[in-house]
Amino acid sequence: MNTLIETLEYFVFITIELIALFMLISAAVEIILMYIPEEKIRKKLSGAGIFGNVIAAGFGALTPFCACSTIPMTVGFLNAGVPFGSTMSFLIASPLLNPIIIGMLGAMVGVKAMIIYFVMAFLCSVVFGYVLEKIGAQKYVKNVRLKSSSSCCSGEQLDKRSLPFGRKLKLAFQSAWGSLRPIMVYLLIGVALGAGIYGYMPQDFVMKIAGPDNPFAVPVAAILGVPLYIRAETAIPIGVALMGKGMSIGAVIALVIGGAGMAIPEMSMLASIFKKKLVAMIVAVIFITAVVSGYLFNVLL
Repeated sequence: MNTLIETLEYFVFITIELIALFMLISAAVEIILMYIPEEKIRKKLSGAGIFGNVIAAGFGALTPFCACSTIPMTVGFLNAGVPFGSTMSFLIASPLLNPIIIGMLGAMVGVKAMIIYFVMAFLCSVVFGYVLEKIGAQKYVKNVRLKSSSSCCSGEQLDKRSLPFGRKLKLAFQSAWGSLRPIMVYLLIGVALGAGIYGYMPQDFVMKIAGPDNPFAVPVAAILGVPLYIRAETAIPIGVALMGKGMSIGAVIALVIGGAGMAIPEMSMLASIFKKKLVAMIVAVIFITAVVSGYLFNVLL
């Protein structure tokens, strides 16, 4: 009975914390984006050399896109003449540096872990985007044009920039709530699974399979994150609960990166605009990022 009560308390506490984090972070990002003209971003992304990759990774980190909006924007960048390397840096950074992931890691794992994660994922996005362009991977892009109905509502953002701050704040929270409602069920599923792990999964079992003494825990976790992933809001509560049972923090980070970056729905959408070789390259990039980050976390933390 005590275990059941503790499990329910964990479920309620984590659910409230995640909903509050999601609303606040989403609203803050919405307000920031109201002040950033999309055309200005496109010009910055078109900068020569690795500077364009840095800007693209930063923009990807700022935008809490899911695959259904990241992919059309990626095609839009390519159609607009944004360099391929910068576009790839955006594509890699967008899911890995989702502000929701960053905020949840900071709140649930710690600020130090959040900073290390951000730096690692950001550098990998910049470097791998640059490398993919240098090796000529752009030849594996299919001839796809973006339909106007799929593009981002830059006109709507332009109108929002002229509104009073109070109105912007109201619209930001409305948008945050609109983003939360469709994924609420996934968030609750993730928290419920995490609560079940927290309350009932034997600690010895987790330590044996994914503890710090298992050298293969990190790459295995990176692979397992792919089918496990539904949303970042689902994966992180599960990872935190597993860490509480003895799973190494490196394996948790690999789990989150593998799931967020190699999610099956996103890979299937990428296959519609990229040839198989480029999709395989992106999967390899995410896997390497997950494994390297995981081992680094185990060393540093």
